[in-house]
Amino acid sequence: MLRKLGVSVARNRLIALLCWAVALAACLATALLGVTGESLFQRLSSAGPSVDGEAQAATDLIEGPADQQTESLSLLVHPTDLASPDLAAILDSATLRLEQVDGVAQVVNPLVIPPLPDGSPNPAAAPLLSADGAGMLLTVAMDTTDGTVSDPLLTYVQRRLQVAADEIGQLDPNAQVEVGGTPLIVESLVAVAESDLQKGELIALPIALLVMLIIFGGFLAAGIPLVGAIASIIGALGMLYAFTYVSDIGITVMNVITVIGLGLSIDYGLLMVSRFREEFRARVGGGGPGAPPGPHGEPFADLPPLKTGELATLPHHRHSRHELMLQAVGATVNTAGRTVLYSGLTFAIATAGLLVFEPSIIRAIAIGAICVVLIAVLTALVLVPALLGYLGERLVQPGVLTRIPGVGRWLTRFGDIAPEEGVFSKLARLVQRAPVLVALGGTAVLLLLSSPVLSMTVANSADDAIPPSSTQYDFITTLNEEFPLATAPRVLLVSNTDEAAAADWATEVATLPGVTDVAPPVDQNGYWVSRVNVDTHQGDDVVRQIRADRPAFENWVAGADAQAVDYLDSLARGAPWAVLIIALATFVLLFLMTGSVIIPLTALVISAISLGAAAGVLVWGFQEGNLSGLLNFDPVTISGVDALVLTLVLTFGFGLAMDYEMFLLARIKEHHDRGESTRLSIETGLQSSGRIITSAALIIVLVFAGFATGELMQMKQIGTALAVAVLLDATLVRIVLVPAVMTSLERVLWWAPRWTAPIHTRFGLSE
Repeated sequence: MLRKLGVSVARNRLIALLCWAVALAACLATALLGVTGESLFQRLSSAGPSVDGEAQAATDLIEGPADQQTESLSLLVHPTDLASPDLAAILDSATLRLEQVDGVAQVVNPLVIPPLPDGSPNPAAAPLLSADGAGMLLTVAMDTTDGTVSDPLLTYVQRRLQVAADEIGQLDPNAQVEVGGTPLIVESLVAVAESDLQKGELIALPIALLVMLIIFGGFLAAGIPLVGAIASIIGALGMLYAFTYVSDIGITVMNVITVIGLGLSIDYGLLMVSRFREEFRARVGGGGPGAPPGPHGEPFADLPPLKTGELATLPHHRHSRHELMLQAVGATVNTAGRTVLYSGLTFAIATAGLLVFEPSIIRAIAIGAICVVLIAVLTALVLVPALLGYLGERLVQPGVLTRIPGVGRWLTRFGDIAPEEGVFSKLARLVQRAPVLVALGGTAVLLLLSSPVLSMTVANSADDAIPPSSTQYDFITTLNEEFPLATAPRVLLVSNTDEAAAADWATEVATLPGVTDVAPPVDQNGYWVSRVNVDTHQGDDVVRQIRADRPAFENWVAGADAQAVDYLDSLARGAPWAVLIIALATFVLLFLMTGSVIIPLTALVISAISLGAAAGVLVWGFQEGNLSGLLNFDPVTISGVDALVLTLVLTFGFGLAMDYEMFLLARIKEHHDRGESTRLSIETGLQSSGRIITSAALIIVLVFAGFATGELMQMKQIGTALAVAVLLDATLVRIVLVPAVMTSLERVLWWAPRWTAPIHTRFGLSE
């Protein structure tokens, strides 16, 4: 079926390319212009990972119904003379204008809040005054619809506050004056994400092109994988836009899905183009897998090898060159395309394991990643064959770069089509001399790299990760440093009891380790609420201590750290099921591909050890801060390995590991099915796939590294960890450890229980 698909697409290439062009144009226009006037970037949210746990339930209780909730912007001034009559006049004027705006629920100026009857400061003003008494916040609360402020209202309030900020800046040039709030933070993070995405693509695509020029020696062959990658990105953006109407799509979701689609599409395109060049050269020049047999039973044994410039002059020897091209495309889709299909299925299965997790952001990433993988597979099976059919013979002609004196010979050494004997076959034979020792040594290296995991602390750092390039960075930094009571509470005690009992609970909590102080309870929407201040990075432990020893009355523990605990606990509940689904599905797929139960088991064990090394790099580089200088981040702000990052790195890292496992296994099985011994099929399979595996891995490492240079901390961690995971997998694991383990198990490598033979015969993934 795949062979017929390839031939059909190549034969009707213009129609296929036209359909792709129309579909991609529609996706691009939708993502950039939108359907309702909002582009994809305007519809993104910055909500961090959360679940409907105890903390969220308590937040809903004290904030009231959704239709009564508001969003706010604040005018921050610090330091300044709060007794200045000119400052008071500016604030009074701004307050008067804003209170007259339809949609403004409340304007709070702490300088006009009267003291208590006994003359003491009013507690209502405390959150809006700086700790040193030299600053203030003018806060404007705005009505929302479905939790969102209308753009016209938000724009007017922001402009009005900015006018006041400019006037205060002229009045007191030494004062820091900022306008900020949650809606503006979201806008700034979306802008940073968009910038990171563009930067990552500008770094990754040119370098990927350079690598493929070295591999293929010409621009046409090198350009096809990039065209497929660009098509996948455009398709993913259009798909994400559609998903924004079904679920909240965060900034991280967009960047993660884009980088995964980019990397996989280049990998798949590289594999397809390389196999096509091999198949076509075999047909016009003699030899090669899948070539039509010659008169003596050998593939075109009577034809001499193809020489430079000779293709265009070849006679119609039993097949026209056009028909040979169609056969080559069909064979490519049937072989490399089948590998792409297996690889895509494996990656999609690994990603589908994320659907068992409760947090909506993880499910959104899972759905988006599954869709982008399907797009990447579709481009490899339909778009790339259409391009192969269109460019056809020109793809096997020597490229422009190969004609440069000295360069051509150098490029030939790194070409995509491997000779029968080369570096990888020699390496395989070297490994096979002492496979057990090599396997033990490779495993020891991976375990050593994994050792930092023993000290890993898992955290939810999304709320703290505001990059310095954000337009709201100065506002947030000053707010955290000078207005601690105005920041989102790390821990809250919420109780449904009388004030005395709530106060006793607050006093008891104040004695816990890690707690700096607890505010007296205040009434919020009928519940008593106390703010708990904690030492830096100690909130999770404090939350667990409070929940372990609760009072008898109805109570809740809320706040950012409590939400983080709920989130981490939900991941812990879902992790065993995710691992089971991924392992079982991958085992079944690899069994259907190979007919062995040993190969799937070894693949799962080796991949698990390799992923441990990637997690170890996360701990060493980010939690311990060893990469802070290289990647330009403040290690003090890192409380541990981000839970979302760890989840995605393990899942996508496994999917990518299986990607290269498929590349290698497909070739080994191909040679084994021709009658080669297990040891020889490992050697020839590694020699024929080694160049493509290392080339594809180099490209995807560069892609991830490009995105690791961005500003968003989560993308730094994801990009770095996945780059390391792919680098290790395509070198130490796939080129050394896997051949060593397979050779060590050569006597039982293809074994399976007898009762599984009919299952593989009936459902096995073969032509």
